[in-house]
Amino acid sequence: MSLRLAIFDCDGTLVDSQADIALAMEAAFTDRGLPAPPRNEIRRIVGLSLGEAIRQLHPEGDGALTSELVQAYKDAFRARREAGSVGEPLYDGIAALIADLDAAGWLLGVATGKSDRGLAHCLERHGLTGHFVTLQTADRHPSKPDPSMVEACLDATGADRAQTVMIGDTAYDMAMAVNAGVRAIGVDWGYHHPDELVEAGAEAVAGSVRELRLLLKGMED
Repeated sequence: MSLRLAIFDCDGTLVDSQADIALAMEAAFTDRGLPAPPRNEIRRIVGLSLGEAIRQLHPEGDGALTSELVQAYKDAFRARREAGSVGEPLYDGIAALIADLDAAGWLLGVATGKSDRGLAHCLERHGLTGHFVTLQTADRHPSKPDPSMVEACLDATGADRAQTVMIGDTAYDMAMAVNAGVRAIGVDWGYHHPDELVEAGAEAVAGSVRELRLLLKGMED
């Protein structure tokens, strides 16, 4: 029997981290004496690796400034976490979905623009760590939509490419799935519009966690 693998994005798919990301990004820019990007622009870059996200938010900056902003963001986010101010709540129904998929025999992975440390904190906080067999982050891969993270998930699990699905809320997730030759399912509770997900390659966009489970059940037959 071929192995089924569901790879989840994190921010905007498993957890709603928009406010935490925006506050840390605003702090990073103001710390360097720059105007903070508008919230709608910050929302658009969630899912990219940090360096690529900052290059899109501040394209006129040189490499040195980008590096400074990356570090300032990390420092700001870490300070918020140490102060107990980071929320990152799970979307309703996600914990039950993950447990159900695990029990149904799915292999589960994460492909995220978060760092190793950030992802570990997030999954541990919500008691989800033990469900995932492969965790791929921006610390070890190029930014989405490069297929590197999906390829690493496939290598780590031995899953059948035709039975692998990338689940995410952004066009970057869907394009990454297309680039890796795996299936792509979008979710509409995150940070990009459903039309963008379809345009980027989503075969379907789930409007709820229940609908997502039904779509995945279709792959179990």
